[in-house]
Amino acid sequence: MRTRSAARLCIGLLAVALVLAACGGGSGGDAAPTVTSTVRPDETPAPATSPADEPPAELGYRLVGTLPAATIEEALGFAVVPGAEGQAVIITQRGRIWRISLDGAGEEPAPFGNLSDKLKSLPSLEEGLLGLAFSPQFELDGRVFVYYTADEPRRSVISWFPVANDALELADEHIVIEVPQPAANHNGGQLAFGPDGYLYVALGDGGGYGDPNRNGQDPSTLLGAILRLDVSGDGYTVPPDNPFVGTPGVRPEIFAYGFRNPWRFSFDRETGELWAADVGQDKWEETDRVVAGGNYGWDELEGLECFRDGCSQDGFVAPRSVYDHSEGVAVIGGFVYRGRSLPRLAGWYIYGDWESGKVWGVNTADESPPVLLAEADGLITSFGELPDGELIVLTFNSGIFRLERASD
Repeated sequence: MRTRSAARLCIGLLAVALVLAACGGGSGGDAAPTVTSTVRPDETPAPATSPADEPPAELGYRLVGTLPAATIEEALGFAVVPGAEGQAVIITQRGRIWRISLDGAGEEPAPFGNLSDKLKSLPSLEEGLLGLAFSPQFELDGRVFVYYTADEPRRSVISWFPVANDALELADEHIVIEVPQPAANHNGGQLAFGPDGYLYVALGDGGGYGDPNRNGQDPSTLLGAILRLDVSGDGYTVPPDNPFVGTPGVRPEIFAYGFRNPWRFSFDRETGELWAADVGQDKWEETDRVVAGGNYGWDELEGLECFRDGCSQDGFVAPRSVYDHSEGVAVIGGFVYRGRSLPRLAGWYIYGDWESGKVWGVNTADESPPVLLAEADGLITSFGELPDGELIVLTFNSGIFRLERASD
């Protein structure tokens, strides 16, 4: 049976470890060197038309290798360390966490933590250490939140550890929530604090071809949803303004639901809007502007089409963009660009595909079609946002890249 969680395993176990999907279409390659005009931060914009008012050029960008000292295999996530200028951490699927320098001085990665003994003995498919987020008060409370998969029984674990001497205190784990998982795939795994200070958590539908347990449209389960939790104390409480508080038959932790496998979401640092990428089944990959209480359609819909025969499309929030499997096989969520060096991308949501290496952008201010910005070799696993708003791309085979104009 050709499933996205099984057939896409043709890249190999380590590749599969990531997110998910079938060996579909799409190919990598270097971006075409299309020349685009731009305005540097230290230059005065032309008085007539700002480059930000013009759409970005197709294939007008490229991914350029950066941070060569941080050659970390199986990288799945990136987070800047609050209050530590020029420092970030990278998580790997098998549980290791590395602290890196962002100044490009060649400093070797330093161990920040190792959760390998808490994971399944040999992470398979899409399991392992999948997410990390620093507390908004990290400089005061020193808490680091993680999302990992464990067994006996199989479950997703969200917990936090204090930091001492620039590393996690692994003997002092505080469990926030544990969610039973029926299968090894479709775990989601993203953690991020919103501008409201609450912790948002992405959970997939629990795995299996076509969501056999119908979790995507069952809000009485936490699977197939993005949660919103108050983690200011031990454990969690439900924020009183969560959209389903007091709704019979719906878990109040849920912020939005109807997702198959939301692999990476992020908040627009300027508007606070939540953007996510949801990996599809056999045909369609999608990106979503996520709103409180929204139902994003899976497993009635895949992309803009019915997945279940005779489905109704009423009541679902439509994707912002979709692409089919001639373009790639598993969408990787990114960020709304708020840097200064690429003004034509200002306010565009940037995302990519795991296998094809294609990187697209969509304008968050309208409904115009996506623009293919760049193509790159390598298996894209995550995007990262630097303190200045510039974007980097992590790949599973050790490379870290920076998004730049192709003419630079």
